[in-house]
Amino acid sequence: MKKQINWLDILIRCKNNIQEQIKPLLKKLDQPQPNLGIGAGGDPIKQIDLAAESAIINTLREHEVSFTLISEESGIKKYGQTPNDNFVTTDPIDGTTNLVRGIPFYATSIAVSTKPTINTIHTALVTDLVHGITYTAQKGKGAYRNNQKITPSKTESLEDAVIGIDLNTYKIQKIAPKLTNLIQRTKHIRHLGANALELCYVADGTTDAFLDIRGKLRTTDMAAAWLIIKEASAKITTPKGKLLNVKLSPKQKVAFIATANQKIHKIMLSLVKPEKEMK
Repeated sequence: MKKQINWLDILIRCKNNIQEQIKPLLKKLDQPQPNLGIGAGGDPIKQIDLAAESAIINTLREHEVSFTLISEESGIKKYGQTPNDNFVTTDPIDGTTNLVRGIPFYATSIAVSTKPTINTIHTALVTDLVHGITYTAQKGKGAYRNNQKITPSKTESLEDAVIGIDLNTYKIQKIAPKLTNLIQRTKHIRHLGANALELCYVADGTTDAFLDIRGKLRTTDMAAAWLIIKEASAKITTPKGKLLNVKLSPKQKVAFIATANQKIHKIMLSLVKPEKEMK
């Protein structure tokens, strides 16, 4: 018989531990940083990323949990006697560039699943490490912002909508033409630099949509926010309107359109014309 685990409680403890561990490092960001190589996701590793990841691992091990870690920093690692019982997918610091440059918008993202696939995620946490805001979700139990249940906005007009678009790519000449029709219809476009948090903003009605059709974003960045979006009853699909059913891996890339409701989702799908479905 499997041990019953209160995953939500453990993820909150992970979040608290991260905040404690990175606090002294935040004071040293203006000092030269050590070269720690390239992480599993392909980005340079920062000391603060590793400190946040270690806080997660140590918290899980203190609770004697067996798990497979799927991390943007260390890749895939197994802990405990039955590591295939639980898969913990994390971006320890989502928005590291913002953090290093002093832009107050970065987060921790942690998702727990029974298999290394997005559709088996059952518990998720995304915490805004600057403003003390934590988003959580459990499968079938709704989504919450600081323990208050959240719902997405009812905005149905693109002219009124606030829409996040991630255009951070060297393939901008390929991506931009696919978005021209959408951008022409939209007055309020944003990109804040931490995709997990931007998805949570759609979930709680702060914004009305967020899309990333680059095929560059890793599933480690958005796994937790995926469940929060779903449990808030917002919409998230591929750019062709299909269900997202992808592997959880630091190498796995994903493209998506997330919206507050079906009406605005349908409008955006009709305006975005991707070349091909991301696999």
